[in-house]
Amino acid sequence: MMVQQMVVVGSGVMGRGIAYVAAASGFDVTLVDVEQQLLASAQQELETIADKGVSRGKMTTEEVGQLFDRLRYATDLEEAVKEADLVIEAVPERLEIKRMVFETLDRHAPAECVFATNTSTMSPTEIASFTKRPERVMAMHFFNPVHRMPLVELARGLETSDETVMICETVAQQMGKETVVIQEFPGFVTSRISALVGNEAFYMLQEGLGTPEEIDKAIKLGLNYPMGPFELGDLVGLDTRLNNLKYLHEKLGEKYRPAPLLEQYVKAGRLGRKTGRGVYEYSDSGVKTR
Repeated sequence: MMVQQMVVVGSGVMGRGIAYVAAASGFDVTLVDVEQQLLASAQQELETIADKGVSRGKMTTEEVGQLFDRLRYATDLEEAVKEADLVIEAVPERLEIKRMVFETLDRHAPAECVFATNTSTMSPTEIASFTKRPERVMAMHFFNPVHRMPLVELARGLETSDETVMICETVAQQMGKETVVIQEFPGFVTSRISALVGNEAFYMLQEGLGTPEEIDKAIKLGLNYPMGPFELGDLVGLDTRLNNLKYLHEKLGEKYRPAPLLEQYVKAGRLGRKTGRGVYEYSDSGVKTR
């Protein structure tokens, strides 16, 4: 099966990034969200990313034009998936939302359509159970920012077929990504490690061990991480990080219990770049100011 028509559900940070890279790689993509305003925000950011690509010599204006010719925006999920070959779900990490999306996909997408979830922690087997085609469902875990990060973590569920794995692996490779194929287990590989590091950094901050800048610098220079745990948490969203930790705590035990300070930040609305303030503060353009 060859994938040409792709639908990405959810226009948040991950969804818009996946849609952008897919369209840049030659796929016809429809980015779907519930509100036109959310799609307009996504479109504006993607145009900014494309402009930066041109200014840095990574893309030509002609390539940008072709990219946006292949990228469409829609609020009607049922209509958008009627001719889809592959649907990648990138909605918030809440099971009830994913259930609603996958039940809708199962009713309206073609029988041969493959469904992928961009979850970083949740069970593709459980998500597949919301459909009548569990053999055509798996996880495709992209990393933020999608247009820069080289990996896609492919996690197969209990009933995922070899054909589905091959299709998703081929699509990821056509998008210029490296892949690893793993068996399902809560948190997969990368999220289990990242969640532990990010959570431990919050315990350090809570204990007064150092400032966010000092902790981030120590991790980057001492352990050769490209970003510090607080920088990464602000980029991903502290609410997303907290949701992942709660899920891993439930499934894997005490070592994933969220740091109280992280919970306080989320309660205060300090979610990271998307709200202008997380561990650090940001300008309207998303540049760190302190």
